[in-house]
Amino acid sequence: MLSILFSALFAGLVAILVTVAIERWGGLIGGILGTVPTTIIPAAIGIMIEGDDLGIALSIIPLGMLLNGIFLLCWIVIPTKYNTTLPLTTIISLLIWTVVGLFIVKIAELSLNIIADWQLGCIGLVILAGLGIWFNWNPRPTPSGKNKVSTTILLTRGLAAAIAIGIGVWLASLDMPLLAGLAAVFPAIFLTSMVALWLAQGHEVPIGAAGPMMLGGASVSVYSLIAMWSLPAYGMIVGSIISWFGAIIFWSLPIYYWMKFRANA
Repeated sequence: MLSILFSALFAGLVAILVTVAIERWGGLIGGILGTVPTTIIPAAIGIMIEGDDLGIALSIIPLGMLLNGIFLLCWIVIPTKYNTTLPLTTIISLLIWTVVGLFIVKIAELSLNIIADWQLGCIGLVILAGLGIWFNWNPRPTPSGKNKVSTTILLTRGLAAAIAIGIGVWLASLDMPLLAGLAAVFPAIFLTSMVALWLAQGHEVPIGAAGPMMLGGASVSVYSLIAMWSLPAYGMIVGSIISWFGAIIFWSLPIYYWMKFRANA
């Protein structure tokens, strides 16, 4: 129970900080550097403590981040092409996440009968990276916010992230590793980022941040792949540090500089 509460509270704090990062530094810096592995750290630790199938739970996280990439794509395409309102955009994007998420869980269950968990994770990462690079090849404007996000919205965002991560760790304790991994990457941070920024800044700021967040968020996939090895081999603290630095060095920093290069091309 303590691991569930710790994971949830830590995730809630991070969710608040990421919104502030996008508001202050704009969609490029906030969207990429604000999506470095954070909530996945307590989630992975909690799953390791509460469950017995860490590898299986982490293997679906790259596919879950691919699902989140599709979720963010909805926030770019739907309001831009169809001029939808914030509530309608929110409902449609969550419905798509849920339907595709159930399909992904079924695909993962079948795939793990054929391939190893790390291979499933690598496939998810490659597809997500391809989608993110393709979509960000011609960068969109990434303005910073002019208005402050209210404290109420920030606290709501933190609560949503805390609930999502808490549920993920709880599912791991019930021996449901695939659902636990998918719940751990429920787009609470992405959703509350989009809603909070839309309410405070208008739709241009969240639309500008969605593309970089899609690509930057793949660092969570890299973290999960490294954590499959580092957490069992080196324990929770050292293993988490190895996974975090690995994700930053091999993904977040290269993608940040690539996005800056594309923005100036």
